[in-house]
Amino acid sequence: MSVLDLVPVRTDQSSGEAISASLSLARRADELGYHRYWVAEHHNMPAVAATNPPVLIGLIAAATQRIRVGSGGVMLPNHAPLVVAEQFGLLEAAFPGRIDLGIGRAPGTDPVTSYALRHGAGGVSDEAVTRFPEYVENVLAMMEPEGVGLTVAGRTHALKATPVARSVPTIWLLGSSDYSARLAAEKGMPYVFAHHFSGQGTAEALELYRSSFRPSPELAEPRTFLTVNAVVAESDEEAERQALPNLMMMLALRTGSPLGPQLLVEEAEKLEVPAAHAPLVEAMRSRWVVGGPASARAQLDELAATYGVDEVMVHPVAGAHVGTEPDRSPQREETLRLLAA
Repeated sequence: MSVLDLVPVRTDQSSGEAISASLSLARRADELGYHRYWVAEHHNMPAVAATNPPVLIGLIAAATQRIRVGSGGVMLPNHAPLVVAEQFGLLEAAFPGRIDLGIGRAPGTDPVTSYALRHGAGGVSDEAVTRFPEYVENVLAMMEPEGVGLTVAGRTHALKATPVARSVPTIWLLGSSDYSARLAAEKGMPYVFAHHFSGQGTAEALELYRSSFRPSPELAEPRTFLTVNAVVAESDEEAERQALPNLMMMLALRTGSPLGPQLLVEEAEKLEVPAAHAPLVEAMRSRWVVGGPASARAQLDELAATYGVDEVMVHPVAGAHVGTEPDRSPQREETLRLLAA
């Protein structure tokens, strides 16, 4: 098992406190034996502080001892490939053998913020998305010790992510549709399906990846896992209560309602879900792992068996109660502890 973290910001937290809570969560995951800890890239969202994966990865890797740390993922159309290669080449040099680079194709934000991310140069343009396979290839090549040659005005210039690379991070493609599954299979790369976000098309995407996979020098056989939202507490009833804040946030996101910081459990319990939205809430909830320890572990085992994966990346979305220390997320830590036990 591994961990995905969006660095949620609650109504009782500042950004700094949310980051401190995530560092505590990462240390707990490290102690409990989780395999890897990934952070996402989302921009201009009041409930998410994970805006810059490389910065967070450096903080988390420095705060932990053995767990692999990576991005789930870097949204490549937002960035120049050389910048991404440099960032992760540097992280791998500082923490050899512990860094993963997960790459995604979506912008991870709204069109206006996408425009600002690219210095007003057209936002995440159609060209950036169309050239995504080329950008992936550039990142792969630039991090190799020999680098890549860029020809400008008839002259070839060598580009390297870091001067003397001894190792490179493991590079994954991420997706919630069949596009990245097909590209990862074509390039012989490991692939992750965002089951925690989509929950639909998982089996089809994984089957497409496995059936189309072409071995590469880096990977002889398909390698994949999936992500899932999880809330685990001492009882099923308490787990359902702790799931409410994130469910309410996802409902607002899916229905275009105003977004704010993530509610505390007691705040979320005061909200009433409109009858028209009840089926949507139930559909989202049905794809999560929610319950007591035995029930949750059985759900995880069933997920792994159903989709034929050796690894499941848990996104702990348990809400906090009123009075929780702002720089901690004890219910999220409890989810990891109970699953590991």
